[in-house]
Amino acid sequence: MWDGGFNENLLASYQSAWRRLEALLDSHLAERHRFIIIIPVADSPIHLRDCLASLLELCRAFGYGGQDEHGCWRKVSVLLADDSSDASAIEQQRAIAAEFDAAGLSTQYFGLSEQLTLMDALADIDLTGIVGVHERDDFGHKGQAMMRNIAYLKCAQMSEEQKSDERLLFYTLDADQEFKVKVATPEGGREVCAVNFLYHLDAIFNHAEVDVLTGKVVGDPPVSPAVMAGNFLEDVIGFLHEMAAAEPAQPYRQPGKTGGGDAAYHDMADLFGFKHAESAYRYRCALPGTPSNADCFADFSTRLNRFFHGEHPTRVTWYDYSEAASVQPARTVYTGNYVFRPEALRWFIPFAPLRLRMSGPTMGRLLQAELGARFVSANLPMLHKRTLEATGQSEFRPGVLDTLQSPLIDLCGEFERQFHGDVMLFSMQRLTALGYPAATLDAGTVDATLIAMQQEMRETYRAKQIAILDRLARLRILLHNPAGWWHQATDLAPACARFASFAANVEHNFGTTSPCYARIDDLARSEDWRARQSAAIRDLHANRQRWMSALTVLRASDA
Repeated sequence: MWDGGFNENLLASYQSAWRRLEALLDSHLAERHRFIIIIPVADSPIHLRDCLASLLELCRAFGYGGQDEHGCWRKVSVLLADDSSDASAIEQQRAIAAEFDAAGLSTQYFGLSEQLTLMDALADIDLTGIVGVHERDDFGHKGQAMMRNIAYLKCAQMSEEQKSDERLLFYTLDADQEFKVKVATPEGGREVCAVNFLYHLDAIFNHAEVDVLTGKVVGDPPVSPAVMAGNFLEDVIGFLHEMAAAEPAQPYRQPGKTGGGDAAYHDMADLFGFKHAESAYRYRCALPGTPSNADCFADFSTRLNRFFHGEHPTRVTWYDYSEAASVQPARTVYTGNYVFRPEALRWFIPFAPLRLRMSGPTMGRLLQAELGARFVSANLPMLHKRTLEATGQSEFRPGVLDTLQSPLIDLCGEFERQFHGDVMLFSMQRLTALGYPAATLDAGTVDATLIAMQQEMRETYRAKQIAILDRLARLRILLHNPAGWWHQATDLAPACARFASFAANVEHNFGTTSPCYARIDDLARSEDWRARQSAAIRDLHANRQRWMSALTVLRASDA
């Protein structure tokens, strides 16, 4: 099916072959892992429904573990961890859980009241450094890391309820992901259920000494727009150059497979060991048939401001087939796509109350230092869809403000958490080289590392800002050139306005008077971030002891 690219004509028979294999493996059911799929969700019922629908489609397409006499999938269940604040979203998500449970996908709703009951059972243990401090009547919107940590406590309780001889794996993902992959075809991108995730994971954990496995994502990038603006501007400039040299009525010259392998979407890919892309990526127009250049000019304009909600219209990540059962050493956890044994519940997401971005890569550096070869990655990426097609926005996205009261989209909250998340990540890289966390480091060493990294990262961000402003100036010259044919067509006036709106949003978030940069340049805020990060790093050992005490209490109470 994958020879020479994706052959969709073979997909149905491919899935059927897997189902026949499952029938043959039925007598070995006890040897196969049961998966508990952990899905944190915050005010996102549309994403959640799509996510669960894709899981049910996966079960039906590949048949992993088979069904019992009641039509329930025997080896797959869901723990839905609701971190919402909106009453309507909570009601919808609870109903969605019940709907899929009735459809044979065993789904346990773990809502706010259930979370509080669990935390009450651990009231004698100080877990604030792991799950934070929250008001009982305002327990939603804790953030993905703290919500996951609370869900992991529930998993510890659940693991004691399993049959003693049943093999168990926990599989955590994000609600805006699906059990599909995005593949390039001559007709454009396709989202297909073409990877047998559960079978491959079961095989890996049965035959390899692995405690934690991470996949990646395809589709939308897993990083913030705060670190993608530079290369997207380069792509928009390239598009306008191409349009200026073309005839508006002529057919648009569609690119071949374009996208973002090896972090091509990231402005600072070099910091992660990836080569920076040397040329602009072309836009693939999604209009049907043979659209004209003018058609695609208008179409591209509608995608521009979606960038600020997490899309990258020109650097989509595509799935490249390779043997899924082969694993590689890992250094980054994709918190929206990783799997672990019950024994690995001791690894909570560190520093969660800081609510930093890059929490997965930071956790990954710790796992790399402590687990070594038992921490791996595999080519099992999930489809990531940041925005809703109808609105161009995420259902819920903390740190990004887009309101009717302002024409501008404000990234400041997310931008600040991205910057200090980068500081934490690369500080962790240096601290693990000094022996952390096995070695206890003094406050002076930790503080000096954080201070140095704040300064270095600020210089990196400053250099990127200069590059962004240069590209923004070039974009505006091209856009507003009176010779541009888009100015001669009145029906393209709305498209021109959308290009101008995009430029204004870049100016607001990345310009010389950007409130985002003002936040990371604020000395008092920087000192506060450093103090909280330093304390969290130094408290990790104590928090791990408290965590283990909590696991012991939960397991004992269940017994």
